[in-house]
Amino acid sequence: MPIFIDRRLNPKDKSLGNRQRFIRRARNELKRSIREQVRSGKIADVDAEHTVSMPANGTSEPSFSDARDSGRRRHVLPGNKHFAPGDRLPRPAPGMPGSGPGLKEMEDDFRFVLSREEVLDLFFEDLELPDLVKVNLKEILAFKPRRAGFTATGSPTSINVGRTMRNSHGRRIALKRPKLEELEAIAREIAAHEKGAPSVAARERIAALKVELDRLERRRRLIAYVDPVDIRYNRFDAQPVPNANAVMFCLMDVSGSMGEREKDMAKRFFVLLHLFLKRRYDATEIVFIRHTHQAQEVDEETFFYSTQSGGTVVSTALEEMRRIIGERYPSSEWNIYAAQASDGDNFATDSERCIALLDGEIMRLCQYFAYVEIIDERESHIFGSTENGTSLWHAYEAVSAQWPNFQMSRIATPADIYPVFRQLFTRQPDQQGG
Repeated sequence: MPIFIDRRLNPKDKSLGNRQRFIRRARNELKRSIREQVRSGKIADVDAEHTVSMPANGTSEPSFSDARDSGRRRHVLPGNKHFAPGDRLPRPAPGMPGSGPGLKEMEDDFRFVLSREEVLDLFFEDLELPDLVKVNLKEILAFKPRRAGFTATGSPTSINVGRTMRNSHGRRIALKRPKLEELEAIAREIAAHEKGAPSVAARERIAALKVELDRLERRRRLIAYVDPVDIRYNRFDAQPVPNANAVMFCLMDVSGSMGEREKDMAKRFFVLLHLFLKRRYDATEIVFIRHTHQAQEVDEETFFYSTQSGGTVVSTALEEMRRIIGERYPSSEWNIYAAQASDGDNFATDSERCIALLDGEIMRLCQYFAYVEIIDERESHIFGSTENGTSLWHAYEAVSAQWPNFQMSRIATPADIYPVFRQLFTRQPDQQGG
């Protein structure tokens, strides 16, 4: 029977090839588990490592055995005392030792840890984001080279002349390299003695001075003015670029018309916006504001999972957002982003109040305001045109025409979320390098 041995080298003794094959084979189960964790977990924890429980039957490895019709085999196992060749063995009853169902009940689920990059790959797959955007959203920190002392190796363009000359001066002093003034003084003395007819004593002095001059010149040539050991280069380390802080306001209608499907779509939208902001800012705070006919700031669990009855008055959420900005997030110190999710329902006369709040103050404070209207897939062909829509949609169209940092879109499936962010990326080119 053949034996297969995997001898491929992998860093840190990890079989990366086997890991990727396992992910490809179990992709559907992993995607389902990630969707459940995103639905039930916190927005800020989406891009962390996740532990996924895999059913035991999904982790079995392929085995190789001889085909049953590959030859005649008649043998009795050693230790047999009760059976002869040709006897039929009864199948064990379910739950008894040695039976299949009994073994399955005793097996534990396999727990698989997904890295941050693998979690984001599975999360982005349903959203159908382009590869470039996926890469950008995975890169949280931007790095910039910063001065970090000196090093003995580097490129010629990064030589530090001051430190190099200081090292050269210290080495020449330590090795007592003859100075140019000393050589010139000896040369002048020799020239003075050679004037006229030198005496015997003068000739001896000249000979001694020439020997000394030759020795000093040779020593000066041996001890270089700048030696490779003196050279120092500027050292640069990649350090994270300090970014400003940002706050993300999540506004959502939680009246009876917003079901679990609509809330799940809204959460996917908020998660993607949070990943976008986290890439650009060191600290991103999230403020959750839910509303029916009244608005209130709540925690994340209440925001997504608590139900509330009542009508729909969207302006109450905008007023609550304006109040919180004034109390805690001055626009001179914070970059303010807002994302609103709704099914389009609103009190008949409230849309004009929304326009007044946005035009009057909120849009002047926000870096970006994104509105998504969640519609049913069966209605997407009806509302595909901008002429059709609710009163809130038409009101926000007037705001979008006035403010370039206001964007709006309808979404019916997870793949519809990306166009909003495509506009977000193109409308902030100055932050691409951040």
